[in-house]
Amino acid sequence: MISTLVGYMARRNFSRVMQFQEGKTPFLPAVQSGQPRLLYLHVPFCERLCPYCSFNRFVFEEGRCRDYFSALRREIRLYREKGYDFGGVYVGGGTPTILLDELEETLELVRRCFSIREVSVETNPNHLTPERLDRLSRMGINRLSVGVQSFNDGLLKAMDRYDKYGSGAEIMERLQLAQGRFDTLNADMIFNFPSQDMAMLERDLDILLDLGVDQVTWYPLMVSDSTRKVVTRTLGRVSMEREKAFYERIRERLGGEYRFSSAWCFSRKGTMIDEYIVDYDEYAGLGSGSIGYLDGVCYANTFDLAEYCKRLGEDELPLMAARTFTLEERMRYDFVMKLFSTRLNHSELTAKYGGRLSPWLWLDLILFLLVGALRYSAPDWQLTRRGCYLWVVIMREFFTAVNNFRDFCRADTPATDRPLPLSRIQEQVHE
Repeated sequence: MISTLVGYMARRNFSRVMQFQEGKTPFLPAVQSGQPRLLYLHVPFCERLCPYCSFNRFVFEEGRCRDYFSALRREIRLYREKGYDFGGVYVGGGTPTILLDELEETLELVRRCFSIREVSVETNPNHLTPERLDRLSRMGINRLSVGVQSFNDGLLKAMDRYDKYGSGAEIMERLQLAQGRFDTLNADMIFNFPSQDMAMLERDLDILLDLGVDQVTWYPLMVSDSTRKVVTRTLGRVSMEREKAFYERIRERLGGEYRFSSAWCFSRKGTMIDEYIVDYDEYAGLGSGSIGYLDGVCYANTFDLAEYCKRLGEDELPLMAARTFTLEERMRYDFVMKLFSTRLNHSELTAKYGGRLSPWLWLDLILFLLVGALRYSAPDWQLTRRGCYLWVVIMREFFTAVNNFRDFCRADTPATDRPLPLSRIQEQVHE
């Protein structure tokens, strides 16, 4: 009951916040010193599109992809010219490792332009070959995040990942090849598939514990408005009834060998995580369809690939929308994101806002205390076991709201620049 109510309230709040302002020219905030910032780079090309994914992504075409990387590097230079600096870079997608020479050139530029201390890159299991791994390691990548999702062959086939990315057994072998080549090897997993049962989950847990990967990110299946029909057709209707039971089992099994980096990320050591918003107060989003948050301004780049490349060819930032958060919204954002790491330093939060917090935020704190989601141990607010699951629910609704915003943005792109529906992609594969 409590999780349903929390989910409903989070859904309403995040849906409102992700309504970007119309009629106003989006802008990049002026550089503010002293804030830890992350640079996010989006590579929107995949060999195959997964039915549950709402990120801005397109079927890979080499020429188009190379043009895109060239535009992305122009955008990086514009941020440098504006005086921005970044301590870390996260390259997501899409499949960032789809053209290694372009990725390498881009990371070299990033290191020349900014004070980069850590580099995280996403990839898919089929790219974990000895040759590719050698090259990725030489690039100085600290963390490699692999989109596994599940080791169950039935689920992989339903996700349209089996043929392209390999069977569960093949993925295991490839993860073993990648072990020890990077400071952190992360396995990206999903739970609460409609056809998933507890036995499937237990087997995935057994495999991961046997492999001993450095980090496991295990988040619930999230369905946006645009993907709901195709997810229902290919995977089945998503139910929230088993979500908590699945999560509690994951928490129980991994909690003995890993520490919590977030409510759904389990790490053997301190390192960057997929949800970089936990460790970085501010982040710049570069690339088509990227979303950034700088100095209280949330902004998005155009989702139109042609428009993205055209505007950068004219040395213009490809911004399409922005929203300036109110003071209360900024406080709530920090409250939610920092507690996602399972603890929030009260003194640091109040100091950031001049020693005072919104009365509404205090009300949130009291309510979560009353339902047993939080406890206070000076100087930190900490999530309880119950609170960890409630934050899974909250963050599920947050990312769903972001995905719905992406859907809204894609609706305004030309038909030729929209990702093909899964059904059409499958037709092309078999033609």
